[in-house]
Amino acid sequence: MSRRSADGMVRPKGAKHTVIRVLTYGVLVAVLLVVVFPFVVAVSTSLKNPQAIFTYPPELIPRENVTVVAGEVGLADDVVVEETEEESTEGSTTDDVFGQFLEEDAAIQEIAPDEEFDVYRFDDDPNRYALIDNDVSVAEYVPLDDPDVLIRQEVGLATETGDTITVEGDEEAVFLVESDGTTVEAYRGRLTNGGLFVSIDDPSIERVDLVNFAEEETQIGFRFENYEEVVVDRSLGRSLTNTVLVTIMVVVAQLVTSILGGYALARIDFRGRNTLFLLYLGSVMIPFIVLVIPLFQLVLQLGWLDNLAALIIPFGFTAYGTFLMRQFFLGIPKELEEAAIIDGASRSRILWRIMVPLAKPAIASLATFAFLYAWNSFFWPLVIINSGNEDGRVLSLALATLGGRSSTDINLVFAGAVIAMTPPILVFLFAQRYFVENSAASGLK
Repeated sequence: MSRRSADGMVRPKGAKHTVIRVLTYGVLVAVLLVVVFPFVVAVSTSLKNPQAIFTYPPELIPRENVTVVAGEVGLADDVVVEETEEESTEGSTTDDVFGQFLEEDAAIQEIAPDEEFDVYRFDDDPNRYALIDNDVSVAEYVPLDDPDVLIRQEVGLATETGDTITVEGDEEAVFLVESDGTTVEAYRGRLTNGGLFVSIDDPSIERVDLVNFAEEETQIGFRFENYEEVVVDRSLGRSLTNTVLVTIMVVVAQLVTSILGGYALARIDFRGRNTLFLLYLGSVMIPFIVLVIPLFQLVLQLGWLDNLAALIIPFGFTAYGTFLMRQFFLGIPKELEEAAIIDGASRSRILWRIMVPLAKPAIASLATFAFLYAWNSFFWPLVIINSGNEDGRVLSLALATLGGRSSTDINLVFAGAVIAMTPPILVFLFAQRYFVENSAASGLK
């Protein structure tokens, strides 16, 4: 069933109409999510800590490790990290095999009250632990009466008995190891690096275990310092300033030359006007790559090599902008201009007081296109700006360098990318209504 509306359109009726609307909005929302998702990922990654970049499964919301201050939980008063030297019986070759894990002398490391430690949890333990030392020599012992059990202790706590046992064809020394208040005989499976964990609630409870067996406790946290680091420490600030300067100069130059040229070709009648316009418009069809070599030679002769002037002056003129303004000025009725001439207005007054205000949609569109081109320009700056001239770089070159030098600091790379893409997005959002108006306008409001 269908019905005819007041405007003469035939529209579906009832449930069918509702289904069509739901499907339409569903498709639009799906497309929106696909388009917006990369930007959300970029912003999220730019606010993450370096340790949270490669977590699995990946998390969209930035998180940071929970830390505790030693003095606030009593760690500084009660905990001392001590590394002891293992004693071996006479004639044993233990020191020769595992000597790389042992220290020459005993060392004591006291904890400062303002020192911070990451917080961890274990699946088999309800306590929350602070990781005091993540470079502890850990020995894994296998009890002789229960080979399926592993006892992890700091190297040097077990006592060697002098007996040996054959395990898979190899002779292993037997040790006396304390486990859960009892002493058992065990052989040492391997030595590895682990961590010393101390309970936050009861600093007298210590645990030596492998760090990757513990789960870091995290909380939601945004690291805005990434932007400060990439702008200040990675010299992106100077490149950003150069890009803003170049972009503003190019946009202003293109607007002025396009308005003047478009008005002259649309309203001033002179000999050869149409021929000049066709030649000018034909330059749009010439690929820029063809003009690179002659333009480079011209810049070299003018002494603009490695200079921001080479990024501004050659692009202060645009045939497309002139064509756009000419077509818009042609759509403005001549009666307005004739009335202004009768009132004694000059050409310049007519242009800036009458034509330009009416051409705001076209001017906004041209300014947006010029801004995006100048802001995102990469090939010409790469050709004309020396790679060693950091003070003359623009943002596109700085981002390429940042991606190479900070390939492991993905958060900094994304922070630079967010800085680079934010201005074009804002410009488009503020100027989008002029695109619609430019497409529908006839020159008079």
